[in-house]
Amino acid sequence: MGNRLSKIYTRTGDDGSTGLGDGSRTGKDSLRVAAYGTVDELNSAIGMVVAAEGLGDDIREALFQIQHELFDLGGELCIPGMAMIQAKDIDRLEAVLDGFNADLPALKDFILPGGGMASATCHLARTICRRAEREVVALGRVEDIRPEARRYLNRLSDLLFVIARVIARRSGQGEVLWEHERRPRG
Repeated sequence: MGNRLSKIYTRTGDDGSTGLGDGSRTGKDSLRVAAYGTVDELNSAIGMVVAAEGLGDDIREALFQIQHELFDLGGELCIPGMAMIQAKDIDRLEAVLDGFNADLPALKDFILPGGGMASATCHLARTICRRAEREVVALGRVEDIRPEARRYLNRLSDLLFVIARVIARRSGQGEVLWEHERRPRG
């Protein structure tokens, strides 16, 4: 961060525009701002999971690393042409995902968001991640976006799903399965 913020408000956005990292200005409702804004929202939701008690150091450390990478991704999306997320970051997500998934039973039913507050919050983060991915895809249809950004978010949503499962099981509250036979068909 080259310049330190000594004053939080600037009034430059009062007209509905915002500054990008390269100094250019765009509308606050632009696809680019929506994409990096949702990445920021995702980072905040993950922060809520990290703040939960009883997560375990392995989950906390994985999510803390992801928060840093999401800040990098937000920077990449805020500065047109910037490259921050690399293939090695996606490889690391896959390795973490495989590690957490190794001891989970195979899925036979859909899982509802739940299994305790931390698990439910992780499911919320997963859905925000999916929205961020959709917004990056939309942005990529009109501007050049590196494929690593999409791939990272796609893999992260899978990892958040697995972590939510692990949290629910470790908490003793268990996963909440969708009861598809609860009502008659017709």
